[in-house]
Amino acid sequence: MLQRQKISVLLSVLLFSCVAQAGKLAIVIDDFGYRPAEENKVLQMPQAISVAVLPNAPHAHEMATRAHQGGHEVLIHLPMAPLSKQPLEKDTLTPEMSSDEVARIMRNAVNNVPYAVGLNNHMGSRMTSSLPGMQKVMQALSHYNLYFLDSMTIANSQAIPAAQGTQVRVLKRRVFLDDSQDSNAIRQQFSRAVKLAQRDGYAIAIGHPHPATVRVLQQMLPSLPADITLVRPSQLLNESLNAASKTPLASARPVTPRFRPAVLCKPGQPLAPVPATRALTVIGESVNNSPLFKTLKNLF
Repeated sequence: MLQRQKISVLLSVLLFSCVAQAGKLAIVIDDFGYRPAEENKVLQMPQAISVAVLPNAPHAHEMATRAHQGGHEVLIHLPMAPLSKQPLEKDTLTPEMSSDEVARIMRNAVNNVPYAVGLNNHMGSRMTSSLPGMQKVMQALSHYNLYFLDSMTIANSQAIPAAQGTQVRVLKRRVFLDDSQDSNAIRQQFSRAVKLAQRDGYAIAIGHPHPATVRVLQQMLPSLPADITLVRPSQLLNESLNAASKTPLASARPVTPRFRPAVLCKPGQPLAPVPATRALTVIGESVNNSPLFKTLKNLF
């Protein structure tokens, strides 16, 4: 009986250790507020899937409320000026705006998107690459208990330096799921996000409520690898941003080995089998010496 209890404790600790070390994947679906039919399909997905709502969209308040009631994390998807010329949403932030105008737009956005705990940029390559412009954004954002998720629509975003000296915490998007609305391309981007989470410990992917994206997520979310945990972006606020600066998997070049691989060593005679009791002893010793077990032992 005692041996059985010991095995149960060891397995529980090992399982807890594996979960603690699992890669974390956050998925945010942007552009909520225009297509309730597709957006409602997103809300049927796991609660860890988060949504970003355009504050001036016709169904903004309704979809933010539904998402919150369904247990999903809500972000404000705030329009910001792009470098390219294209139609803009009402109250799109530009670097030339005064601090008062930025504060007014931020206040309206918070009122139009209830239950929001974070904010990310809609487009915004011109705005986010402007340090003075983003400093105004962070100053306005500091009056609310919201984090900023940088959609990284441009590589030289100034979000992090602009947030210095404020209470605003910044996260970075790692993968866009659906720059192409081809289902195979979306699957490849989803798999890339998973691999980044496995390699770096976490990753944030952004998609949109396109029919193809919704179908791919419905197909692939149930078969996530065992070492990947779906999380909300707010659960990543204590993670280091250093991983975001690593070379993306897609651009990494294979390195040609400069050495000859070692030849497999074969034992001269068959190895003796290891008794189950000895295997349990080795596992127990390993667990007893692990930092996690020592911490749990101190707690109890």
